[in-house]
Amino acid sequence: MNKAWTAVRSMLANPGLVKAGPALGLFLLGYMRKFRLRERGGHLILHSHLPPLNGPAYGRFVTEHLVRRRSGPSHAQIAVTNECPQRCDFCYNRDRAGTPLRKDEILRTIDQLAEAGVFWLGLTGGEPLTSPDLVEIVARGAARCAVKLFTTGCGLTPALARDLKAAGLFSVSVSLDHWDEAEHDRGRHYPGAYREALRAIGIFRDAGLDTGASVVLSKALMERGQTARFLGFLEGLGVDEIWLSEVKPTIPQLWDEALLLTPDERNELRALQDRHNRGHGPTLNYLGHFEGPAHFGCTAGRKMVYVDAFGEVSPCVFVPMTFGNVRTEPLEGILRTMRSACRFRSRCLINEHYGLLRDEAARGLPVGRDRSVELLQRARGGQPSRFFELHARRYGPQP
Repeated sequence: MNKAWTAVRSMLANPGLVKAGPALGLFLLGYMRKFRLRERGGHLILHSHLPPLNGPAYGRFVTEHLVRRRSGPSHAQIAVTNECPQRCDFCYNRDRAGTPLRKDEILRTIDQLAEAGVFWLGLTGGEPLTSPDLVEIVARGAARCAVKLFTTGCGLTPALARDLKAAGLFSVSVSLDHWDEAEHDRGRHYPGAYREALRAIGIFRDAGLDTGASVVLSKALMERGQTARFLGFLEGLGVDEIWLSEVKPTIPQLWDEALLLTPDERNELRALQDRHNRGHGPTLNYLGHFEGPAHFGCTAGRKMVYVDAFGEVSPCVFVPMTFGNVRTEPLEGILRTMRSACRFRSRCLINEHYGLLRDEAARGLPVGRDRSVELLQRARGGQPSRFFELHARRYGPQP
């Protein structure tokens, strides 16, 4: 779909954008033109980390976060289980432990997140497909949010995919780390992981769900000049979107600069996204473009929050800090404390400041609340991203 038409249809779908003011409105229209609008089941989809532009969840974003300046989070992820048959090299969750949340606790937390302002909810794990309560959890989230599922595909059946769609699941991303079966399985320490992923992509597509491939792009693959080959392979799978991330220094095994992309390499991927989306094929959605200084920056602990499978509340999935547990404390108070400790940033918090965690590993991760507050005071904030600069210029600093 023509990108100029994308911008026009986006405005028509939510005329409330006009109330955000001309500068913010132009910024958002310019951002939207970086993607081709796609339609799925009557939904107008820009990419999977925004709700459908003609749906009620996106309307909540415009009204509550752009116009009314709600201070609470807009995006949240919940680990519905920590159980997973795979043990991935890049997993941000594998060393977390505790007493798993019960279904009623997860459902209550979803309700509280929506009340706080969340309109986009990611369901992760562990492997969320192992949860017997997943369909009910999706239905509770979909009542007020756009719900996206992150999965390895292990254990999926056609019946479950149909049930998830009927429950209101908006989008799904299946993890794929390489076009080579042996390479993918080796990184996940699970024979058959590759075939499970490809099978799941087919099942989700057949169920009529907006289906993407979730890729953690390694530095080694970029240095070998194989990024384009990988993207070509993913396009051949017929997915709607390629959700592209990178190795994040979340756990001690990944606190190695040799594994991390440089700022120039991230800029290269941002440019690649823009070139790719000028053509045809699946949407390319690179995390680094979203959290870069030209767009929305890092909103960890402010507009993004994460609740792990044991109820610990972190600024995002990649930041191993906790500001409290939903089982023992009101979520509203946890979010308030975390919001006061975190800043809007023009670059990813964990990419910039993972070195602050080195002395904490011996005490165990995630880092507790008091120590997290101390560490965040030492993490320089830098300039806000372009979006929040414009937002503050119109409305004043976010509370």
